[in-house]
Parts: sequence; structure tokens; C-alpha cells
Amino acid sequence: MRRGPKILLILVSATAFLAISGLLARALSLGGAEQSAITTLLQAEARGDSRGVIATIDGCDASAACRARATAVAAALRHPGTVSVIDFQPSSGFTLGPTIGTARVAWIAGNSLPRVQCVRVRNSGDVLSGFHVHLLKISVKIPGGKDCPKHY
Repeated sequence: MRRGPKILLILVSATAFLAISGLLARALSLGGAEQSAITTLLQAEARGDSRGVIATIDGCDASAACRARATAVAAALRHPGTVSVIDFQPSSGFTLGPTIGTARVAWIAGNSLPRVQCVRVRNSGDVLSGFHVHLLKISVKIPGGKDCPKHY
């Protein structure tokens, strides 16, 4: 094989490799984006900031039931200190397209005992256009060893 076609083949292969790597990185970063969005929600809960909780949940402001739950959860879980996520189970694994699922998160605030909650999450978009995380619903505190309930 002559030098020109070899160089072209190497360039095409390298470009394809970089493009596929970028798409895979975007798909794999979804869990981090989901955890970041949920951590923002938990920080509002720990502050007792029901307005902050309502603002992070899509459509919550328009739902009386959601606003009431957000207010109750923020009051019940209020605790001073830095929020630390100690266990996070994302709503979905590796994905190339939109999903809806439930994430389970265990967290502490300052020196509090661990709290476990479930968050209904919709991930929209895809690896080409990018993903967007939408928090849909937050549960009350659940027992530490329990799985997320089907309905909350």
C-alpha cells in the first residue's frame, strides 16, 4: 500500500475513533448529571427550602399535591451541614436515548443519620443532541434497607 492511502486510512480511523469515544463519554456522563441534579434537590431539602425543592422538580409549581409533598419533605428532612451523597443508584444504566426511571439516593447532612429517598427521573435527548435530566417526583424518607416503592 502506498503512503497516501495509508495516511488517509489512519486519519479516517482516528476520526471515527474520536467520534465514537465522544458519544460514549456523553452516554456515560448521564449518571453524573443525574446525581448532580438530585444533589441540588437534596441541598434544598436540607436547607428546609420548599421553594427550592419545588423549583427543581419539573411541573411541581403547577401541582398542589407536589407543592404539598415538597413542603412536607423539606420540613421533615431539614438539617444543618453539608450534604453528602453516600450511595447513589441512577435511574438507568448505559443508554443511548431517553429513559424514565427511579433513582435511589442515600445522603447525610452534617452529622445527621443517613436518609434514603427515591427520585423519579426522566432523561430526555440522546447521545447526538445531548441529554437533559428532569426530576419528576421525590419520595418521603424510606427505610434504609428498602427498595424504592413502585408508587410514591
